[in-house]
Amino acid sequence: MTDTSEQQGWATAKTLAEALPYIQHYDRETVVIKYGGHAMGEEAVAKLFAADAVLLKMLGLHPVVVHGGGPQISAMLKRAGVESTFVEGLRVTDAATMEVAEMVLSGAINKEIANWITLAGAEADVRGVGLSGKDARLITVEKARKTRKDPETGAEEEIDLGFVGEPTRIDPQMILNLIHADHDYIPVVAPIGVSKEGQTYNVNADTVAGALAGALKAKRMLLLTDVPGVLDKNGELMRQLSVGEAREAIASGVATGGMIPKLETAIAAVEAGVEAVVILDGRRPHAMLVELFTEHGAGTLVRA
Repeated sequence: MTDTSEQQGWATAKTLAEALPYIQHYDRETVVIKYGGHAMGEEAVAKLFAADAVLLKMLGLHPVVVHGGGPQISAMLKRAGVESTFVEGLRVTDAATMEVAEMVLSGAINKEIANWITLAGAEADVRGVGLSGKDARLITVEKARKTRKDPETGAEEEIDLGFVGEPTRIDPQMILNLIHADHDYIPVVAPIGVSKEGQTYNVNADTVAGALAGALKAKRMLLLTDVPGVLDKNGELMRQLSVGEAREAIASGVATGGMIPKLETAIAAVEAGVEAVVILDGRRPHAMLVELFTEHGAGTLVRA
């Protein structure tokens, strides 16, 4: 009779053998990972994420991390005594808010994630490199234009969101230089962009991840969030959606709240050349590995 440790050894070997076709499928392919503010969670979760990102690099993939930080920005604004204003669910970013947002995103969060990756990859010499969209003009933006209908007149009126930008151009050359360098680097990108005139703008991290994934022609884009994926009207996980079905989920009201911009980002990324986008729960240990290297996956996959 075999003991428990031997049984675990056989189970591990079986898992590795089953994962081999998927590892080969993604060999030398780029995977863009959106690491959301809520999915970051506790330090232990962040360390697990960093270790999994390092493992992807060691298995021959090219992970590129784009992170958010909305909850962290809100907390810092509160400590600084800067009041947040939201219009239609979108944060109005005035000069004071922009200064705090850049400090939190490009400073504290970006460098912390890069550091966790470097620590996790120390034995294999895998290193995290923290960047923002301002570096080498990685992300050029223009001021975001949003409109809403006046409830009384029905007329369209523009909403001034301040220093909130939309990407107009992604220059992926610096990212390509890093992921194909002699050393094993994992780029970590903060969602800060710059206009042609040099003005700094805050950009939605999902939007940045989608635009970057499209520019890199990524094999996969993983949107890590704090829900299992897209749920149907009965609360069941929808494991796969075509672009048309994703649009229908938005139009019919199946997708609500924060899931709508995530699906819109997924649609845009697929149409820009990304093979598929997966929305999954980043709080679950090894969610990325389950999604990429097992038959069942771990979230909702959106593809053409």
